[in-house]
Amino acid sequence: MTTSVLVLNGPNLNLLGLREPAIYGSDTLGDVEKLCRATAAPLGLDIDFRQSNHEGVLVDAVQEARTAHRGIVINPAGYSHTSVALRDALAAVGLPVVEVHLSNIHRREPFRHHSYVSAVADTVICGAGAHGYALAVTHLARLLDHAQESAR
Repeated sequence: MTTSVLVLNGPNLNLLGLREPAIYGSDTLGDVEKLCRATAAPLGLDIDFRQSNHEGVLVDAVQEARTAHRGIVINPAGYSHTSVALRDALAAVGLPVVEVHLSNIHRREPFRHHSYVSAVADTVICGAGAHGYALAVTHLARLLDHAQESAR
């Protein structure tokens, strides 16, 4: 039986491969989705992969995840640094959360050094490029296994 997890992507990630490849790499969002699915399948995870440029759509997806999924991988992108609403939604759903960023946000502009999401995430992965998503999915599977073992 597979376990469903949400992989949620914030604003401008639909432009991956085109937008500042020196920072974000040449992989497209489609490439990232394929990587997530390939990583998840042997771990018994089913991926619901989404992207939106709209904060409210992202908040709605997080709230829906409460009953539809067992965990969340999220790249909040620019909303990392601005969205209390997204942070509050993640805190409210009570699911394991892995935050992922393609670039190392701590080596970038000072305004990117703070993420509201990090305070409610179980784990933060940044600076590993698209591979960070594979790390995030793998780690989320580990968090879910630990939660299952603790429930026994």
